[in-house]
Amino acid sequence: MNRCRELLEPALKEAVSVLHPWGAGMAGFALGWSDADGGPGDGEGGKAVRPAVAMLSAEAVGGTAESALPAAVAVELVHAFSLVHDDIIDHDEWRRHREALWKAYGVGPALLAGDALLALAVGQLAARPEAIPYLSAALVELVQGQTADMAFENRPWSGPDEVTVEEYADMAAGKTGGLLGAAAAMGVALGGAPELADRLWGMGRDLGVAFQIVDDMLGIWGDPEVTGKPVYSDLRREKKTMPVLAALSADVPAAGELAALLAAGHLDESGLRRAADLVEEAGGRDAARSLADRYMSSALDVVDRHLPDAGDLRAVCDSLVNRVH
Repeated sequence: MNRCRELLEPALKEAVSVLHPWGAGMAGFALGWSDADGGPGDGEGGKAVRPAVAMLSAEAVGGTAESALPAAVAVELVHAFSLVHDDIIDHDEWRRHREALWKAYGVGPALLAGDALLALAVGQLAARPEAIPYLSAALVELVQGQTADMAFENRPWSGPDEVTVEEYADMAAGKTGGLLGAAAAMGVALGGAPELADRLWGMGRDLGVAFQIVDDMLGIWGDPEVTGKPVYSDLRREKKTMPVLAALSADVPAAGELAALLAAGHLDESGLRRAADLVEEAGGRDAARSLADRYMSSALDVVDRHLPDAGDLRAVCDSLVNRVH
């Protein structure tokens, strides 16, 4: 991971350098390089997992990490763009232990900065016909998944129009899995094995579902000092996350109490704590973990079958699911 980050950061800075100085400053803030006043940042720009997947996928088919650098830069820029817009959509004021970009600069400037990051990402691969279709597909899936996630918030917790586990998985495969799939697919394509790209695309989508489920779990039971996100934020926004959906589907008394509590809506801190306890009591936490493990196993089966010597890639994939932030 550190080796990949050392290759990535100079290339990212070169990509961002073409922006208007104000836009470049906001991009630097979003990527963790600077604070809102332009001073040195705290370096918390994320784990750069998606770029690592791209570069390690290239190496796994005999290419070099450098051969996949355009894809690595592109997926990191898209990821940053998606977080900027996601924080606006969700009204999240904090990201990685500091103000979200929109909170620091305003909604309008943050939207513009996010758009700039997206445009730069596409430009990285404009002359790479073996890679750009996967980035394009990931962007469509990202928007479709985010749209589904937002639409879920307007649907009831139970009844004929309740959100199903299958719908959740489709949403997560798009919202989170599309970009991971693109990273892996573009990595092998640029590394010299384009015939494996479709298989790695599917691997990344499964990996994304596992990642999203773990993210949901951290949103309820994670330590905000570690995750950098307010505790119970998803419950507060009535997001249909996997632990909650799994708990509501259980045939136990805690599931009924949870359904009634959520149906009442507008929970205070005490209500949110009780809801989190009921999710665990009804088996939602264990069920979510089990499902994440199943999707993770499916993803790793593809890696083991087609990239048997990809130990570093396998380790990075595993770190996405076995994490605390």
